[in-house]
Amino acid sequence: MLDKTSHPDAPRRRWYWPFGRKAAVETVFYEPYGDALPPHLQDEPLAPLKKPRGKWWWFSRGLAAVLFLFILLIAWLAITAPLSKSLQPIAPPQITLLTSDGQPIARNGAIVDEPVQVAELPDHVVNAFLAIEDRRFYSHWGVDPRGLARAAWSNATGSGMTQGGSTITQQLAKLTFLTPERSLTRKAREMLIAFWMEARLSKDEILERYLSNVYFGDNVYGLRAASLHYYYRKPENLKPEQAIMLAGLVQAPSRLAPTRNPDLAAKRAKLVKSAMVAAGFLHQKEADSLPNPVLDVRAKNTVPTGTYFADWAMPRARALSEMSYSKLTLTTTLDSRLQKIANNVVSRAPLGKAQVALVAMRPDGEVVAMIGGRDYKESAFNRVTQAKRQPGSTFKLFVWLAALRADIRPDDMVDDSPITKGGYLPKNAGDKYRGEITLKEAFAKSSNVAAVRLFGQVGDKAVIREARNLGVTSKLAEDDPSLALGTSTMTLLELTAAYAGVASNSWPIKPYAFEKKEQSWAEWLFDWPGRYGNNTHERMEDMLRTAVNEGTGRNAQLSIPNYGKTGTSQKNRDALFVGYAGDLVVGVWVGNDDNTPLKGVSGGGVPARIWRDFMRQAVQGVGPARYPKPVRKPDPDGPIKPLDLPDIDDLQDVPIDLGDSEIRINGEDGVSISTEVGGIPLDLRLDNDGMAIESRREETPAATDR
Repeated sequence: MLDKTSHPDAPRRRWYWPFGRKAAVETVFYEPYGDALPPHLQDEPLAPLKKPRGKWWWFSRGLAAVLFLFILLIAWLAITAPLSKSLQPIAPPQITLLTSDGQPIARNGAIVDEPVQVAELPDHVVNAFLAIEDRRFYSHWGVDPRGLARAAWSNATGSGMTQGGSTITQQLAKLTFLTPERSLTRKAREMLIAFWMEARLSKDEILERYLSNVYFGDNVYGLRAASLHYYYRKPENLKPEQAIMLAGLVQAPSRLAPTRNPDLAAKRAKLVKSAMVAAGFLHQKEADSLPNPVLDVRAKNTVPTGTYFADWAMPRARALSEMSYSKLTLTTTLDSRLQKIANNVVSRAPLGKAQVALVAMRPDGEVVAMIGGRDYKESAFNRVTQAKRQPGSTFKLFVWLAALRADIRPDDMVDDSPITKGGYLPKNAGDKYRGEITLKEAFAKSSNVAAVRLFGQVGDKAVIREARNLGVTSKLAEDDPSLALGTSTMTLLELTAAYAGVASNSWPIKPYAFEKKEQSWAEWLFDWPGRYGNNTHERMEDMLRTAVNEGTGRNAQLSIPNYGKTGTSQKNRDALFVGYAGDLVVGVWVGNDDNTPLKGVSGGGVPARIWRDFMRQAVQGVGPARYPKPVRKPDPDGPIKPLDLPDIDDLQDVPIDLGDSEIRINGEDGVSISTEVGGIPLDLRLDNDGMAIESRREETPAATDR
């Protein structure tokens, strides 16, 4: 028979967290020979037998795993679903944007109001929601097994549901933390969060957060906002029939809103009354005596939900404001006078079927006018901020700046003859070449071959550096000489802001829609703006002014110093003019959304004239370019003129703007009219010699850039 004895060196009992003492491992030896072992076994220990693991061992390990997973779950919920989130509105609150002079231009966002307090609400208000949504709210722990079983049975039998399977706590969990997807995973997460909320919050707190966030239709969130919207009274003063109607909207607010479907809303209200009677909250006689509530909707939103400027400014408004239940009214930088001028000028422009974009800003980036297309109702796509198009020759600004920074001067010569060698062979507009010309003339005439040669001389890195300095963030092609002609795409807002950096000699310029906060001393010290040296800046401005007065931008001339550059992309797909005068920097783009070529439109044509017409009205004191007034000697033999009437000389060079036409009255030369007939520009002159009609020829751009 085998005897079992414990080994004398068995380990002592020790503490084992978290389940108390752990029994010492018992080593069992089989000694068939008694105490006397054979000599060959006396110096060798006998192998122990493993004791089988009992049920307690498996139970303790399983319990430890569950506890560990529970701790991980609590940590995950604390990170991904903080309770403070249930105190915030589930929809962004309504924001109204105003122009700089206080005119509302857009209103966007949900109608929300301050949270409600259950203790301040009448019983019939609370009971109406409990009866139809969760009768056992004050007795369950976040999940109601009876409600789930009832909903499952109702779905299985097809008898229809008077209540959903989710409790108010579960609905709050879904509204606050989860997406509306229908899946078992989302339902499981909803239940877990509901249990967690029940453990952390009181029943009244859960109900308050639910009533303050739930959707009631008509873009209204929360009981207070809904009460004011539908009945123009506070929720604390709601009548029973009004509370019943609001409680019925929660199931399908968009479909049941009484402003849209009063019959469906009334039918749902009857169901709420029946639920209140069944729950003991209301007697049948009382329910039968309640009338159908009369709506009192007073708020009317006559402000559009969006405009091109508002669509760009609204996300910035959301970022500036904290998430709260309060409605916000923010004043923007948009100037109503300048915006109206921009609308009028663009509407009169001979665009055909092409689209147009215009943005005006101060030299520091304050955006004061924005036109993102011909008609916002037809297309909300903003061609100022969203469309990335080729800037054409307006990009040459960066090439010439790189040259000036490389100590190349405006009077230095550059070759304006055809490029016949290499992989890239650009051509000038109209195949016009001038041989050796100055850098200044090449910029004014927008020479493509000169730009490419200059680009090769200074290098692509220097040109890209200047663009980045001035705030261009779009991708720019490296080692590509066509970059000099503006083949890399960017937004009109980026391009105009770059010209604003030159206008203010402070870069980069970041366009903004709301008043800037005053820069602190530390911010000023560590965020020092870039500046060009006086010589570089003056030389660049001189070339920009020459481009307007003597070059391709002559149609943009003003009576005050004006600076700018035309741009036309390949095959006339994009036509631009960007420039500045007075305290405004303006960019204009014309093109087709499908990128098809424009017919006979270049940057020096329609865009330049739009720019000019806008500037003449926008910049105070700016009129059309005036010709030198001739000196006239008085004629002693001439007729007597009354001194209290204006002399015809005082009307010299007075323009009268008639849409796309212009009448100029000159005391010596008579009357001249500049207009377009069938897209052909004409000049009509009426003087002592009769009437003369001349055709004004505009340069027709070739397939290359200008």
